[in-house]
Amino acid sequence: MRPGRGRSRGGLGTLGRARRRLRDGRHDRDRERTVRQQPLTLLDRAQRVEMAAMEDPTFNRLLESARFGINSVHRLTSESVSVLSALLSMAATGGVLLTLSPLLLPLLVLIAAPRGWGAAITARRRRTSVMAWLQHLRASQLIAQLLTQTYTAAEIRVHAAGTFLLHHFEQMALASDAEQARLAAAAARTKIAASAASGLALAATFGLLGLLVSTGHLALAAAGTAGTAVVAVRTGAANVAGLLSSVNALFEEALYVGDLQTLTTEADARAIPTGGTDLPERPDALHVENVTFTYAGRSAPSLDKITLTVPTGRIVALAGENGAGKSTLARLLCGLYQPDSGTIRWDDVDTATADRAQLFASTVLLPQDFFHWPLTLRAVVTTGRPSHHDDARALAEAAEFAGMEALLQMQDRGWDTLAAKGFEGGVDFSGGQWQRIGTARTYLRATTAGADGRRPFLVIADEPTSALDPAAEVRAFDNLRRLAGQGATVLLITHRLAASASADLIYVLKDGRLVEQGTHEELMTADADQAGAGSYRTAYLLQAQQYATELPGPRPPIEPAERTGR
Repeated sequence: MRPGRGRSRGGLGTLGRARRRLRDGRHDRDRERTVRQQPLTLLDRAQRVEMAAMEDPTFNRLLESARFGINSVHRLTSESVSVLSALLSMAATGGVLLTLSPLLLPLLVLIAAPRGWGAAITARRRRTSVMAWLQHLRASQLIAQLLTQTYTAAEIRVHAAGTFLLHHFEQMALASDAEQARLAAAAARTKIAASAASGLALAATFGLLGLLVSTGHLALAAAGTAGTAVVAVRTGAANVAGLLSSVNALFEEALYVGDLQTLTTEADARAIPTGGTDLPERPDALHVENVTFTYAGRSAPSLDKITLTVPTGRIVALAGENGAGKSTLARLLCGLYQPDSGTIRWDDVDTATADRAQLFASTVLLPQDFFHWPLTLRAVVTTGRPSHHDDARALAEAAEFAGMEALLQMQDRGWDTLAAKGFEGGVDFSGGQWQRIGTARTYLRATTAGADGRRPFLVIADEPTSALDPAAEVRAFDNLRRLAGQGATVLLITHRLAASASADLIYVLKDGRLVEQGTHEELMTADADQAGAGSYRTAYLLQAQQYATELPGPRPPIEPAERTGR
């Protein structure tokens, strides 16, 4: 060999390896991009669906199974390559058998068929089990989180709840083990049956081969032809085993990828609509007309033919017992749910056909059970207003409004304090401190415009002072009046009727129905003979009695349920 030719071949080999590495690197980058993009796509669709979908167990089960599909997407490619390779090997073996005798090829198919059937049955059985046990899996994961999270640590230790939770976690683990044992036993039975049928087909194949040899139907140039046939049959059987293994893996991955595609379709169908009729930036009033709403899974409506008006620039209080429908009505007003019947109008625009993005942009929500975001104080307060992340003036005004100055001064890192104990530098806050943080966020959103230029006018405050001390509570209600004085419409949901007494208008709900309406003075002098009348006055006097050593007038009656503590 000439030295130049050797160097040339060596150079070509190096170039070929470089090309392969470049191709493999590009493939790895594409795979990483796919793996990264799929969760983003899944999460994006999940955060855009209606609230009703997120509360639907069926949708949650589909959402959970789709997470398996994310990992299956990139595995599908490698399994497809394995199947293709096995098919090419099968084709080569099949060509040899077809040359020897056309009768041998169908028998080779019969060898494969039982194993294919068994693999498909096992895969479907395993996926059916996964789908049926997803809620069980989520529950066990939730228990594990309860045992390891800081927000539950105190009660677990003081109330000795750990033993209780561990018992249930163990029982769920035992149930899961029993299910896995059931699947393994069923898979073993299926495999035995499939192997037996496949073995019979293999025996029949060799029997046919022997018959063809003995009767001279094989063109035997030499005894080696029969040996070739035997090797081809055995090679074909081995190829069948490899093919079925790859097909089974491909089939299982395809099932979960199908779940991912199903979720995509379902999420798009249940997504919050985009676009719609423009809403007035500051309507004269919000009109609720004959609205009925029932939560999924319940038979009794949470709201039953409610009709009322919320005038702009006023403080409107929703009063009533727990479960009366106050928070549900607030959620309908801000567009989180749609009525089953009836209409909600902003002036003359029906919110059912309105641009929901504009509705959300016009609303500030301070829910009773707002989430304690594990972010910095700066990020929590500017949630929904990222453009004000470094706006020192807006943050200072929000802190002053909410009475957060002392809380900030106590923190070494001020606004950059991480509100997540258990992480480095993280701290924990009390319920009252969190309500101040939530109030600051409410103020910042209510007094600044969003990316679309809209400034919210509707402020929904659901029990905003339940964890505040008396002085902070008085200040919080004064602040709500300040917001109303700046043109905001404040919808106040509270059991503190001393606060609702200063509202411009009070609506009293009971069992999902509107039973009273008017100012505080009107409700305190309502005719008790009217249906539902007097419930506000009774509740107000009961609360006032807790603070007064002497209360003029007769003591209001206490319902039997209140006397028994039920």
